[in-house]
Order: sequence, then C-alpha cells, then structure tokens
Amino acid sequence: MAKVPCTHCRLEFDESVMITEEENGSKLHFCCKGCQGVYHLLKSEGLDTFYDKLGNQTLEPAAGVEAKDEELQRFDLEGFRDKYVRTTPEGFNEIHLIIEGIHCSACVWLNEKVLHKTPGVIEATINYSNNKARVVWDPEQIPLSKIIETIRSIGYNAYPYDPALQEERAVRTRNAYYARILVGVFATMNIMWIAIAEYVGYFTGIERSHKNILNIAEFVLATPTLFYSGWIFFRGAWYGLKNRFVNMDLLVATGALLAYLYSIYAMVTLRGEVYFDSVTMIITFVLVGKYLEVLSKKQAADTLDRIIGSMPTEAMVVRNDGSKALVSVENVVPGDVIELKPGEKVAIDGRVRSGKALFDESPLTGESEPILKEPGDEILSGTICLDSVIRYEATRKAGDSLLSQITELLSDAVTKKPRIEQLANVVSGYFSVTILLIALATFAGWYWHSGSFETALIVAISVVVIACPCALGLATPMATLVGISRAAKEGILFKEAALLETMARSDLLALDKTGTVTEGRPSVVEVHTYEGFDPADLLALVASSDHPVSKGIVRYLLDHYDDLARRDIEEVKSIQAKGVTALCRGKRLAGGNRKLMETLGITCDAEGEETVFFYAVDGKLAARFALRDRLRPGVREVIAKLRAMGLRIVMLTGDHERAAERVAREAGIEEVHARLLPQQKAEWIERFRSEGHVMVMAGDGINDAVALARSEIAIAMGSGADVAIEVSDVVLLEDRPESLYGAFAISRRAFRTVKQNLAFSLLYNLIAVPLAVAGYVNPLVAALSMSLSSLFVVGNSIRIKLEMRNEK
Repeated sequence: MAKVPCTHCRLEFDESVMITEEENGSKLHFCCKGCQGVYHLLKSEGLDTFYDKLGNQTLEPAAGVEAKDEELQRFDLEGFRDKYVRTTPEGFNEIHLIIEGIHCSACVWLNEKVLHKTPGVIEATINYSNNKARVVWDPEQIPLSKIIETIRSIGYNAYPYDPALQEERAVRTRNAYYARILVGVFATMNIMWIAIAEYVGYFTGIERSHKNILNIAEFVLATPTLFYSGWIFFRGAWYGLKNRFVNMDLLVATGALLAYLYSIYAMVTLRGEVYFDSVTMIITFVLVGKYLEVLSKKQAADTLDRIIGSMPTEAMVVRNDGSKALVSVENVVPGDVIELKPGEKVAIDGRVRSGKALFDESPLTGESEPILKEPGDEILSGTICLDSVIRYEATRKAGDSLLSQITELLSDAVTKKPRIEQLANVVSGYFSVTILLIALATFAGWYWHSGSFETALIVAISVVVIACPCALGLATPMATLVGISRAAKEGILFKEAALLETMARSDLLALDKTGTVTEGRPSVVEVHTYEGFDPADLLALVASSDHPVSKGIVRYLLDHYDDLARRDIEEVKSIQAKGVTALCRGKRLAGGNRKLMETLGITCDAEGEETVFFYAVDGKLAARFALRDRLRPGVREVIAKLRAMGLRIVMLTGDHERAAERVAREAGIEEVHARLLPQQKAEWIERFRSEGHVMVMAGDGINDAVALARSEIAIAMGSGADVAIEVSDVVLLEDRPESLYGAFAISRRAFRTVKQNLAFSLLYNLIAVPLAVAGYVNPLVAALSMSLSSLFVVGNSIRIKLEMRNEK
C-alpha cells in the first residue's frame, strides 16, 4: 500500500490507516482525529495560509498534545498562579511560556495568530530563538487553562518558563558543541599529519594510485567532521533559506561543502589536489569560535544569575499558636511571620519582628560590609542572614518581592534588542547575499583568467569563508550583554538592552533634589548646648516621636555619645506642628520649634535656612540644634565627573529657592528650577526635549513619577517610591551617587565598544575580501582569520567588564 502524507502534519502513513474526506473535489488524508480537527479549526478561522508558510516541514501529530480536563485545571490553581503568573499595572495577568514543537517562523506565526484571535488574550509574542512566549490576558474573560488548551488544539504544547529548565538546556547545548568539537579536533589532528607529510614532500615519487589511499584516509576523517561537527551550520543554513534569509551558516556550509565535493571528484578521477584538510579546518576553526561565543554569552548570563542567586523554595512560617511549618514560598501571604536561621537566604521581603542579626546584602547591592537589622528594619529577598535567629513579618508576596522584580527586569533586558543591533542584523543579511554574488563573480573571473576550475573554485571558497559576517552579528549583542551583566553586578538594573544605546547618546541630566542629590532626611549640622543639658534625657524625649527632625536628633545623639542610659519618661504629649513635651525624673522636658518655645515663654532665635530644634529643661533653654538635608556623600565629585562627560546638569525641585540654590551650590550644579509641582517638572522635561536634548531624569519620589515617565531615560533610586521605580528605565539598587555615574559610564563604554566592534568588522572585511578575491588567501587561512575576527569582537566586549573593574 502506498504511503501518503497527512494533510496537516505532513508525516507519511499507509493510506489504509488514514482518515479520508473530500473537499472541493480533492481528497484529504489525516493520520488522526487530532490533525483532522486542527485542519478544520484553521480553515474555519481563516488561518489555512499556515500550510503555505509551512512548506515541506513536518509537524508532530496533533493527537500527541491532547490533554485531560483535570490536567489542564492545574493551570488555574492558586499555587500555580502565585508561582508563574504576575499581574500587570493595568490589572491583566501575564505569564512566560515555552511553546514546545516550534521549529520555524511559520509555527511562530500560527501560534501568535491563533492567540490574538482568542477572546480575552491581550498580547502574545513569541521569541523564535528560544521558543519563549509572553502572553497577557484578561482573567475575567478567559482562564489560563483555556489558553493552554488553545495552543494544544493546533498541535503544540506549552508549559511555564522555568529558569532551571533553561539552564539545563544551555548545559545540553554546551555539551553538544563540545562533542562536535572533539570529533573535529580529532579528525583535524590526524588529517594534518597526512597533509603536512604531503606538503613537505615525504611521499615524493609515490605512485598516484598508491597516494590515493592517503586521500581516502583523509576522506574518511573529513566526512564525520563535515556532517556531524558541521551539522550545526547545515541546519542553520536550511532554516535560514526556508525563511528566505541568507545567514553566516550558509556561507560556512557552502564553503566547506564545495571543498568537500571537489575533493571527492579529485580523489575519484585522480585529477587535481584534494582539500579534505581545508574542510576539517574550516568546520573545526569556526565551530571552536562559535563554542567560545557560547561560553562567553553563558559567562555573561551567569553574572546575572549570581546577582539573583538560588532562592529557597520553602519558608519556616510561625503560626499564631507558636507551631512552625515549612510552607512553599508561593503560599506565604503578607502578614505571615517567618523564622530565619543563620546562613539562610531571605525569600520574601519583610520587616524584622524580633531578634537582631547581621545581613549580607552584597548579592543585591554589592555592599561588602554586613548590615545590622533590628526590629522594625526592612529586609529584602536575596539577602543572607549571617549570625542570629530572627523572626520577620512578610510584607509582600513572593512574586512581588524585590528579587522577583529584579529577575523580571533582567530577563526582559537581555531579550529586547537595541536599534543598532537590529540594523546590524539587517546589514548582515544583505552582506551575506553580497558575498555570495562576489564569490560567484570571483569564480567566473578566475576561471576565465587561469582556465583552471580547481583554482577558481578554491579562490571562491576562500572568499565565502573569510567574509563570514559572524563578527558583524556579534558586534552589538556581545557588548550589550556584557554591559548589562556588569551593570547588574554594580547594582544598576537596565530594563532593556536598548536603553544602553539611548543613555550613551544623552546630553542632559535632570536631578530631583530631595532623596537624589541630598539624603532626604534632616541631619544635625550645628549644635549649641547650655547649662542643664543631659543627652540621655533628650534621647528619651525625641525617641518618643516619629517626626523626621526627632529622628535626626536621635541619630546625632547615638553617633556622638556612648552608652547613653535609657530613661523612662511620663506624660508624653505631642503638640501638632510644634514639638513634644514629657516628664523625666521630675524634670519637665520640651523639644521642638520656636513656636513651642514661645508658648513656654522661652525667647530664642531661628533665622537661617536650616531647621532649628530647641530643647528646654524646666523652662530654660538647654540646647539648640540646626538641621538640614545634607548632600549625599560623594555627590559633588560625581556631578563633576558627569559634567566632564559633557552632560548638562539641571536640578528640578519642589523646594523653595533658597534651599534649592544652597544645595545646588554645594553640589556644583549651576542650573536650578525650584518650587515646581509634579506637572511643572514634566513640562520642563518636555521643554528640554523640544530643544533637541536626549533627556535623562533621576528621582525617587511620587512627585517625580510624571517627569520620569516623560524622559527618554528615567532613573529611580532603589529606595524610592514604588511608582517611581515602576515608570523608570534604570533602577539603582544602591542609593549612592557613584551608581548614577556608573550607569552613564557603563552605557557609554558599552556603546563605544559596539561602534568599535562594528568598525573592526567592516574594516576586516574591506581588507580580507579583496585579498581573498585576489587569490592571496587559501581556505585554511580564511577559516582561521574569520574565527579570529569573531574572537576579537568577543574579547573586545569582555574588556568592558575588565576596564570597569580596574576603574573601581
């Protein structure tokens, strides 16, 4: 019985076992009811052009992805949602899926079309390189299980993206490269023994028929190298041609295959020289180059992984009755009390309830010194408890914690391409076509000039191999990947790789004052003490207040006086907009502003820009403190460095003119705009942009959110308001001015490296291609040169990391 292909999946079966039906006079064959159902579904939805795009490609039978209802229901379980699904700012649900069965652009097209036609699905994008899909949907219109069922109904499968599975896939890819390289190196080493012996004349005088035995040996060694080790290039070339795209794999495969076929012809006819050694060299050299690229990309990605670290999957939750239970982090809710032991990593953001401990925050911020956390202090996911048992209250769910947000930011950053990379990819495609045309013209020219088919073919092969555009294709992604990973290690998170390019081109930086240029809290700058001053009494008084000025006094007293006795106070009374009073050891204490002192009949002065805090004991002035919001340490030096980069620095603040001008003067900022409402800040941003400036805005408060959203690049301090972080493009995990400078330095260095890489790639081809056309390069040298050009690009990109490390 003859075999016929299934109308849907294209796999061939005996006609006797097929399901057949008639349609418009044509006979349709289906291997199963699944394929039959998918075919009619696509037909009814107007998506049957999928089969034209599919060409001769085969699919997995649709029956292989049928699922039971109970298996689909797990996608709607609360535990599954907590682990894999997040909520967008618009209130929709979002998930990243791996679509199984995709192996061509037609598959991507079909899945995206079907999902976009599904009611309730807002957005669906699929990355062809890793089969990762981002799906956004309205949970009130459609459950996730229905989306999975829809994907399965057209012959594919979907499961949630898990970084651990992707790591496993990367390891398999690396091992596959390693095995292919071993075969190539083994064959190349052995074939070169024979080739070198021939080149130095060791077999001079031997009969041609006997010498052909050596050629057969080379053929035996070259064949597995070409078709096993080089299978990567043939596969890449096939997928490229099928999608009407000429890529670097086609050039390598074409050059090696032509040399192999000509060598077989020379071996069989005993005419001309064989080039099996060139075949193994081309495949092995280029494969080693690709393998080193894989390792370099993996190394850069591992840097991001080290920032994130391995997160615990369970937490020790303390119940109300005192009992303890290990609970999956996805099931921990805000308000749960978690016990943390020395050496354990924080899985969920929270606030310390009891106990004190040192925490290692270096995985997040790079801060080398441990930080002491006490009751009331915030602890962040990803940090490590070092020396004590503490209990803390979860303030967020696992998916909303800082480390989960960082993971999401980094994942998005490395998948979104800068404009310059998109341009390089387009140029690379046209370049490959041009090289093939040049090679054909070279072959024709040399054949006409020399009359030797062998000479013309070898020169044409050299042109194809030496001009492989892999260096051009690597120029941008390697530099941006290394730049993003280095920035992440410094506590600087870029939400997209494309932002490196935009930030590198920026020429104007707008800074908020409070919390960005200054510390955002009042600190004591001047002290006058008088008779009757007792720091322990004052500490007891101000510690009873949550006012920022009181907290500034507390910090000063703890920093400047050792072993202050803890005093009990009574009759504590907070007087709105004035201060606080209390009774301590029979003495009447009062602390606050001039209005409070006037109420108590105490005469005092309070002139100047600073906030003044007065402290009185039994109606007599005992101390006077001047406080103001101080500059962040190092901000003046950072401003000077940024100006040296050619940036225009502007301060936009809602504070009054005198305070703003004083801070600007101390920081070295010449242009100040004060008393601005949030919308007025945004208007200034728009004005600067209309003048042609590429704007960067740095801020940390809710009042900065509108201005941040209007900037080309918005930078948020890590301790800033959630809304400011949400609309920002770059997040500084460390509240240090040096991080702001680091963001500019890394982006400019990465962009400069991209331009260097592109310039080198173009210069290399401008020199190498004419030399190959002129016949000065043989295939061996061409393969080696092309690999070295790729390694130069990789090495130059890695210099970003080394230079930033040396600069520190």
